[in-house]
Amino acid sequence: MVAAKTQHFFLTTTHGQRFCTLYEPSTSQSRGALLYLHPLAEEMNKSRRMAALQSRALAAQGFTVLQLDLLGCGDSSGDFGDASWAQWIDDALAGLGELRARSDAPLWLWGLRTGALLAGAVASKAPRLAGLLMWQPVVSGQLALQQFLRLRSAGEVLGNGAKGVVAGLRADLAAGRAVEVAGYRLSPALASGLEQATLQLPPPVLHVSWLEVAAKPDARLAPAAAAVIERWQAAGVDVCTSVVCGPAFWQTTEIEDAPALIAATLGSLSTHTESCAA
Repeated sequence: MVAAKTQHFFLTTTHGQRFCTLYEPSTSQSRGALLYLHPLAEEMNKSRRMAALQSRALAAQGFTVLQLDLLGCGDSSGDFGDASWAQWIDDALAGLGELRARSDAPLWLWGLRTGALLAGAVASKAPRLAGLLMWQPVVSGQLALQQFLRLRSAGEVLGNGAKGVVAGLRADLAAGRAVEVAGYRLSPALASGLEQATLQLPPPVLHVSWLEVAAKPDARLAPAAAAVIERWQAAGVDVCTSVVCGPAFWQTTEIEDAPALIAATLGSLSTHTESCAA
């Protein structure tokens, strides 16, 4: 293992400043360079510790990691209500450009939950990627939006009335009006882009590490995830999967760690980079 260096800076884009944290190995040679794309809304805050722990562990193993707060998120400029799915794709591409300028190592996209969904959309627009690291990927943006809107209904009504609240929120969005959900102002542009997003088939040259956590040690991938992976593998995509035991840290009440996920990630990336170098 090698020591890691950490640097914070703002990346200037055409739509404002994006806050970045760069984790680098102390050695001059990097085994790989990863851009981390965080999940939606409060899931981002719940996941910050795990993302930092994983980034430090990767840097200690010789990888470079760039974490980027998307438009309206974290310490980046703009309000969450100003964000759109298309703008977040542009942010990710800008982050990849910055990472490429700092490292000539093979580039990876690393996404958690809706961040993995975003990574899938970015992969088709970013040439020369080595792979995708997907943590608990959301396979359907439509379902992700529905679950997010239900956060509003959970705080207002019980039982069948929840459907009416969600329907009302959808009506407002369809009419071009932003809605407030769990303290976040959701714009029609972001809602529409998210709802239309699905995990796209990545280029066959990419390696995909699909990692999930579950409360039970013998858990398997959900049928929807397994179906996506089967389609990708049938199309020639190199996909390796693993389900490890741990908490759903992106949604737990208290901030929690998933050490098994960190170990599985290190193992997956190390195995791939060693096989590529052989």
